[in-house]
Amino acid sequence: MQLSHYVITYPCLDNPGRMLLISTRRCAVLEISEALWARVRDGGDLTENERNTFIRLGVLVESCSAEREEMRATFDTINAQSRRFEVTAVLTLECNLACPYCFEDPFRGRFVMSAETADLLVRRLNERMAVGLDVLVDFYGGEALMRLDLLRGIATRLKDAAAEHGVAFTFNIFSNGVLLTRSVVEELLPLGLQAVRTTLDGPPDIHDIQRPFVSGKGSFDVIMKNMVAVQDIVDLDVGGNYTRDNYRRFPELLDIMLEAGIDPARLKAISFSPVMPKADGSGLGDHAATCACSNEPWSVEANLFLRDEIMRRGFPTEKLQASACMIEFANDLVVGFDGSLYKCPVFMGQKEMCVGTLSDGINDYRHSHNLDVWKNDECLECAYLPLCFGGCRFFNKLKTGSIDGVDCRRAMLDASLETIIMQNLGGGRKQ
Repeated sequence: MQLSHYVITYPCLDNPGRMLLISTRRCAVLEISEALWARVRDGGDLTENERNTFIRLGVLVESCSAEREEMRATFDTINAQSRRFEVTAVLTLECNLACPYCFEDPFRGRFVMSAETADLLVRRLNERMAVGLDVLVDFYGGEALMRLDLLRGIATRLKDAAAEHGVAFTFNIFSNGVLLTRSVVEELLPLGLQAVRTTLDGPPDIHDIQRPFVSGKGSFDVIMKNMVAVQDIVDLDVGGNYTRDNYRRFPELLDIMLEAGIDPARLKAISFSPVMPKADGSGLGDHAATCACSNEPWSVEANLFLRDEIMRRGFPTEKLQASACMIEFANDLVVGFDGSLYKCPVFMGQKEMCVGTLSDGINDYRHSHNLDVWKNDECLECAYLPLCFGGCRFFNKLKTGSIDGVDCRRAMLDASLETIIMQNLGGGRKQ
């Protein structure tokens, strides 16, 4: 047996002679003695139980060269075995908020999916169901709930089609929360609604500047009222967008949520993210306040700080997990309001990143999206590969103008992974 490429170790500072071993391929964390690690690392004698455990968790492999080829084939394997087709359906680019940092601002407008395009979307997804695939739709905008009629009609037909073909249909909604009333949720639950992703950008004074109504009025109170009203009947995934200047005030939002009666146990997750540049690369005022690179030190610090504050208050947040760009998954697709197809929402509005249409089908996008960008010696031998697979193509496009290179996450993970592991184990932030 050989030691996997995809193993990282950290000393247990509060427990001398012990260490944490992380298998990034399995996202497994073990605490073991330094003596046992020496036997694993140096090929010493292991009991059968020890050997089987380390094999199961991806610490030991039959052959590093074979493991490398398995990693190269990761998405070939996943795509061949996938039994679910996932679509992000953009119902409209209209919105009732006027967020100054809106990612879609360069191409947003009064654009709505036509009845003909909706019919074609249902037909294409029906075809996927007919060959035995489950279907998951993320309804997206603009503000998806501004076209509740369209959403309802698509979901109703897909629910009926799924029953006919003996497969599953479910959907999520990306919503700013303004129209997310209890009556709306109750209406949509029988059609397959399973979760809603909504957004609060910090305490009211910050949120109302960053996410005002088109009229200029603040939206915080309306969204909070709706969240309280629906938390007991649907999973809520809460996000928020911070800048370099205001992220330290986001814990105030968490306390307001608790005071308002939001039950942490009822939420799916809370995860805050830095404001990114808009689709055309422009930013929100001072570019230094936004994030255009995953390795920016302030962004790493903000993520660790906020993650700790979220967990200390008992709210759930994202755990350590394998991660890859959406473009790697053959059964993941974005359908624009006009029936244009993309491999990630960040590429909407960029003609050169369109991969086809509902009417004509999907083009070969292997070259245009550089699917094999991470299949190089440096990435394949990096212990962090299972956590990034080349990173975000959009970030790399921002930096270089193309996606012909990787968005390396090494510096970010060097600076943060140990603390994330300690947070997950209940040890809090590593100071």
